[in-house]
Amino acid sequence: MKEYKKILRKEVARKKKSFCATALLELSKDTLKLLENHPKFREAETILLYYSLPDEVDTHDFIEKWYKKKRIILPVVIGDELELRKYEGKDSLNMGAYNILEPNTEIFREYQLIDLAVVPGVAFDKEGCRLGRGKGYYDRLLPLINCYKIGICFPFQLYDSIPTEKFDIKMDEVIVGPIT
Repeated sequence: MKEYKKILRKEVARKKKSFCATALLELSKDTLKLLENHPKFREAETILLYYSLPDEVDTHDFIEKWYKKKRIILPVVIGDELELRKYEGKDSLNMGAYNILEPNTEIFREYQLIDLAVVPGVAFDKEGCRLGRGKGYYDRLLPLINCYKIGICFPFQLYDSIPTEKFDIKMDEVIVGPIT
């Protein structure tokens, strides 16, 4: 199982490298437009998002666009866990673990207020199963959050089936940008 996941991660990385940064940014915008028009997003007041890495659906401008209209919560890596903090603008970000910009604001502990979790992944399947980077951060965080969970990814990250283990958290839905 671990070997297959490792192979799948390498395959997705290889596919991403076939796209230039501009193409991935355009795919990101298309994907986030679908998220923005989703009823769960429109209804949500508090949203768990992620501040993207270069190889993920780019959320930077999207977060900036929405943080004054909705409460945007971002994860911060603390050891082996994810701590949640409210996004309060680009000035509230510091470089954190794995070269991810993370908010340096107060810890957000009111998980019950989160209406929607938007989750990145290396790959997803059509049943909502998610393959992460292999550290288990979201597998430990998501069981604590009782809300609708949407995975977002590029079209080449969606598979018919991916390997899962008992601790893997399934998404309620996966939003995939249109193939261009």
